[in-house]
Amino acid sequence: MKILVNWDRCEGNAICVRAAPDVFRVDEDDMMHVLVERPEGEALERARVAVVRCPRHALSLVDDDAPEG
Repeated sequence: MKILVNWDRCEGNAICVRAAPDVFRVDEDDMMHVLVERPEGEALERARVAVVRCPRHALSLVDDDAPEG
């Protein structure tokens, strides 16, 4: 699974960081960064929680095998 970010929607409010601090980070300029693009195991489960909790629906998880487009 791969994390995708809709940068037009992301507000850098750090809800994702609270859910998965090992996967996401928000810097001092309120810019969100994905630390682990393809989380595994427990980090993947925390990333799933972050996706669900994102108030702007800026995050998604996609299957690496899914066709792009």
